[in-house]
Amino acid sequence: MSMLWLTLLLSWPAAASSSNARPGCEEKCGDVIVPYPFGIDDPKCAMDEYFFLNCSRSVSPPQLWFRINIEVFNISVEDGTMIGSIWTAERCYDGLGDYNYTDVRTNLGDGPFRFSDTRNKLTAFGCDTYAYMGDLVGSFWSGCISICNNESAKITENSCSGIGCCHTPLPKSTKSLNLTLRSAYNHSRLGNFMPCDYAFLADETFNLLDFRLSDYDKSSSNATIEWVVKEGKCPDDQNSNVYRCGDNTNCDYSENGEGYRCLCKPGFQGNPYLGCHDIDECKEKERYHCEGTCKNTFGNYTCDCPIGMHGDGKVSCQGFRITTIAAVIGAAIFTMTVGILAFIACRERRKKRNFFNNGGMILKHQRVRIFSEAELIKATKNYDKSNFLGEGGFGSVYRGVLSDDTQVAVKKPKEADKIRVSQEFQHEMGIVSQINHKNVVKILGLCLQTKVPLLVYEFVSNGTLFHHIHSKSSQVLKTWKNCLRIAAETASALDYFHSLASPPIIHGDVKSTNILLDDNYMAKVADFGASVLISPNQTAMATKMQGTFGYLDPEYLMTGNLTEKSDVYSFGVVLVELLTGVKPGSHKTLASNEKISIIQYFLSSIEDYSLRQILSFEVADETEMEEIEIVAELASKCLRSSCLNRPTMRQVSEELDRIKKLHDNLWAQENSEETEHLLGDSSVSNRFQHATAEIAHPETHSVVSFDIENYGDSM
Repeated sequence: MSMLWLTLLLSWPAAASSSNARPGCEEKCGDVIVPYPFGIDDPKCAMDEYFFLNCSRSVSPPQLWFRINIEVFNISVEDGTMIGSIWTAERCYDGLGDYNYTDVRTNLGDGPFRFSDTRNKLTAFGCDTYAYMGDLVGSFWSGCISICNNESAKITENSCSGIGCCHTPLPKSTKSLNLTLRSAYNHSRLGNFMPCDYAFLADETFNLLDFRLSDYDKSSSNATIEWVVKEGKCPDDQNSNVYRCGDNTNCDYSENGEGYRCLCKPGFQGNPYLGCHDIDECKEKERYHCEGTCKNTFGNYTCDCPIGMHGDGKVSCQGFRITTIAAVIGAAIFTMTVGILAFIACRERRKKRNFFNNGGMILKHQRVRIFSEAELIKATKNYDKSNFLGEGGFGSVYRGVLSDDTQVAVKKPKEADKIRVSQEFQHEMGIVSQINHKNVVKILGLCLQTKVPLLVYEFVSNGTLFHHIHSKSSQVLKTWKNCLRIAAETASALDYFHSLASPPIIHGDVKSTNILLDDNYMAKVADFGASVLISPNQTAMATKMQGTFGYLDPEYLMTGNLTEKSDVYSFGVVLVELLTGVKPGSHKTLASNEKISIIQYFLSSIEDYSLRQILSFEVADETEMEEIEIVAELASKCLRSSCLNRPTMRQVSEELDRIKKLHDNLWAQENSEETEHLLGDSSVSNRFQHATAEIAHPETHSVVSFDIENYGDSM
């Protein structure tokens, strides 16, 4: 008619170590273990007729039945319980007050079975509900009332408060049950809301939150039935025929009516109705503690403390063994001797291993100074925080002063992932050691005595270009002359990497924080942790994604291929940063409230001739503005999305160098009285064009007529 209600206990043990059937008897019916004193199939498999159950194998999976109408889901020998299904009482009303109902009568028979008074409760659901329960002989009646009117019947807590739900406990020794429902107003005041009332016997673990009045359609519930093997007292003589328990057991009285159960004695395990066997405690050290010599006895075990110690070995032993003391002294002397010898040997091996692992066999042929670890610790005052300069992708940088008062910058690897850092430092060393350019930070030496090498660079005193761009206190970049010079010097270094280094080098992380300024504010490119070497016939190198957000080539982000044109793009971003004073990755809000990136904003300012408005410095005259516009146009070409349409770093460097020479030449002419006399009243613009022609003619590259745009299109 309807499916069985979900079991209230979410899971039950499939079988305990003490649950088994009588020898020669089937112990499972479907998924349910049937331990003795219960039995199936053959009455001889059960203790008596009361414990003989019916296993119905005509359904799948097979079902286990107690008496006629109680399906069994679990039997526990340890607890003396059985979980079975009990019918649900139901009463449903129509709108006229008429009803149909199902009362429930359940009888456990005259055997040693009773409804559990501690685990079961009469539970009723409804909104005009009187629920009654009693036994079949009328020896008691009890019940509860549940009242509600509408949605208040929803259960919001895991308890019955009387609104939509009520419950009451069972008395002890209940062997039969009569469940009845009544209504005060025949549901006439509820309308169509909640037309049915329900009452059932439920285990105390029943979750009320799972119950919904509007869709309840279960015909049975699970309840706990307690059982004993004999009604009456335990016999004085446990060897008599009337004693129902097996060997090595104790008799335990039931608290729910007369009768007793069987339990294994301490130190024994098994099915107490068949007989319990001795536990070998010495084989189960996790359960049975012993600090000495363990010996199993019948039903127990002994644990003697070792010689020289005393106490209960099952708890703890105190004192020291004589052999332990002698062994400890001997081991200490031996360990100390071996340790000293091992330390000396390991120290020498470590130095050799570090030297080899750090590329010493190759680096010893380079013209760099090899520093000891002690020298650098002293120079940096053990890497004191006051000497901390900054942190790159692969290490921290500290300021140091050598014994000859030379200021240096020491690059120390991060502690995490030392193997990877060591590889990166070897990689950087291989790149930097071959570079010799005035606009590149010079390496002075390295230390190979540590797990990863420490690189020692010249100390560049005036910080990063990033600091001078974005610091309000810095005056270095307030003139176009310095901006142009620093841009040209940086481009010269990158051109050297791409064109003159052998093999060519892709820097991979060009940004304003990697451009340092020395005492004379000359630009020096630093940090080669992300750089790669490429062979002359290569145009790109596939690398793991690295670099800095805002400066990264978008084509590199899409393809993962690092090219020389990736450095060109990043340099274009630096030019924008140098001209505008705005950090890469920033956004500008237009009059239409649309937000665009600083790169887009910069490019649009070129198109609508508003470049002057976004510059971070004052323009001296129109000649400077013409130079700035040329550099801005050059930056826009560097920022083209396709690397094929970007100029090379050689072309960028030559263009910036040309503009710088024109600028220097022009100002030299303006400061010369003779030049002023020769030029007469010529305009500044004419002087600029004249200077361009003078510098362009000697050049072998014809840079005056060189068109980067056409070069990019030809690629």
